[in-house]
Amino acid sequence: MWFGAFLASAQKVTEPKDTPPEWSKSYPPFRIAGNLYYIGTDDLACYLIATSKGNILINTGLAASLSIIKANVESLGFKFNDIKILLTTQAHYDHMGAMAAIKKLTGARFMVDVKDLGVAEDGGRSDYALGSGKSTYEPIKVDGVLHDGDKIRLGDMELVMLHHPGHTKGSCSFLFNVKDAKRSYKVLIANMPSIVTDKKFSEVAAYPEIARDYAYTFNAMKKLSFDIWLSSHCSQFGMHAKHKPGDAYNPTAFMDREGYDKALSNLEAAFLKKNKR
Repeated sequence: MWFGAFLASAQKVTEPKDTPPEWSKSYPPFRIAGNLYYIGTDDLACYLIATSKGNILINTGLAASLSIIKANVESLGFKFNDIKILLTTQAHYDHMGAMAAIKKLTGARFMVDVKDLGVAEDGGRSDYALGSGKSTYEPIKVDGVLHDGDKIRLGDMELVMLHHPGHTKGSCSFLFNVKDAKRSYKVLIANMPSIVTDKKFSEVAAYPEIARDYAYTFNAMKKLSFDIWLSSHCSQFGMHAKHKPGDAYNPTAFMDREGYDKALSNLEAAFLKKNKR
């Protein structure tokens, strides 16, 4: 019964067409630090974490990114079917576009922040800002819901999910450790709390707690400790200034607390300005 409904919903997917070209442009995959790899497009960040029991994929970009992700995974020497867990930093079409297709191809389990459960399963149709009654990505069956502080384990890896709502109701970040021959690194894949609604916060009837959630997220993110930080979009953490195609392995390029604090401060300023309206 669910499968028939899924197919019917999938046929009604309307992914926005006016997307920035860098969202679809391919980018050479590379090793960020230890067993963490970049496999996304020129701006939509997707991450592969290799473990002793298979691999974890975080974010998928647009629907058309499937071929880019598969090619990037395989060019790094990994098997696409070894992806066992699928995660996302937010349930928007630019990070969920290929999620359902990858789940079908690999049989991986998809896990999501509990507050994005409904929007993931209806393909973004009920999203408070971008939904407008239409699915913007293929609906996906959720295999596991996550709450703040929950741990995702696979093989020798353990990721902590951090609930950072506002951008979506279930936006989240991931904190985990990787290591190479020289040292270990605490990595934060941060969902930066940018504002997507044009309405006043008081007018967002579908998300009455939006201002409170943003305030919570800014407070929580300021307190985080890490060595390396990354994000959902390359432009948010300045990837292109830190890494050029063909560069040698250099985890220290992503050790940038100052850049994180500045990016967060700029977003908070925008939030405080909007919250006064």
